[in-house]
Amino acid sequence: MTVTLAGAGSALPDRALGNDEFTHLDTSDEWIVQRTGIRQRYWLDEDGSLAGLAERACRRALADAAVAPQAIRHVIVATSTGDRVSPGMAVEVATRLGLGCPAAFDVAAGCSGFLYAVDQAIALIESGRAEHVLVCGAEALSRITDRTDRSTAVLLGDGAGAVVVSRSAGALRPQFALASDGTKIDLLYVGRQDRLLRMRGRDIYQHAVEAMTGHTRLVLKASGLGADDLALFVAHQANARIVRAVARRLEVPEEKVFLNVDRVANTSSASIPLALAQAAEENLLPSGGILGLAAFGAGLTWGAGVISWKAGPGADGDTGKPAGKEREQR
Repeated sequence: MTVTLAGAGSALPDRALGNDEFTHLDTSDEWIVQRTGIRQRYWLDEDGSLAGLAERACRRALADAAVAPQAIRHVIVATSTGDRVSPGMAVEVATRLGLGCPAAFDVAAGCSGFLYAVDQAIALIESGRAEHVLVCGAEALSRITDRTDRSTAVLLGDGAGAVVVSRSAGALRPQFALASDGTKIDLLYVGRQDRLLRMRGRDIYQHAVEAMTGHTRLVLKASGLGADDLALFVAHQANARIVRAVARRLEVPEEKVFLNVDRVANTSSASIPLALAQAAEENLLPSGGILGLAAFGAGLTWGAGVISWKAGPGADGDTGKPAGKEREQR
């Protein structure tokens, strides 16, 4: 028995903001698109509920995975911008979903939070303590956006994405590698006093490209895979230039690199699950296909993983790729 992503769902606020909303910051649509690839983002209303957004994404993920809510005994939410300081948002999300009294907790690892949460879900399943784990990334970055700062205000969006991580008989054995470096906290953080995001963009660009490239190579090697074995590469959607730079270094073909940053901007821990749900809607995720995931965020934290999409018995045979180390040894 191993582990697969069994389904995904997403939810966005109603309010979309185009780049023309930021012309007062001495910028333009052309400048923003050229530097970031972003054309629009979604922001919650001031009194909007992030837990409500997460609930919608989770319901869609459960439906996509064909998993009944009562089968979920563990809920993990990755967020740094919950509706309350305490308790964690996972508790409210689980209650909104009518799951009874499951284990429910939040993970705060910045933009890498979703990968950290999926890694925990895999551990629960591999240890035999769970069959399905619901994992959600949800952020309202508009709450920590300095709307007078051109370098960050245009980058950030709100949204929620969720996946169901499930036991599978035919999936590739997942490989995840996670890391952190607290000596570089000042490159990307939210302060205690003003509670606004601060970032040194050029430094973050360099570290993000190097870290995501290096850790993706690690997990590919550990799985006995090459970039050509990936059905799709889904990296944290912080900036189109960063994602493309990582993909080039890994030699992932352009047609296997998913980008939706133009539609939703940087949604931090919601970024990868939002992208997965949208890629599924666009029929870009073949059943049994191998996904490459990578993220980088505040902390500094980063990580990468390879995991199968909707794999069941015989899925590895369908993709032509044996599980784990077997391929490397052949």
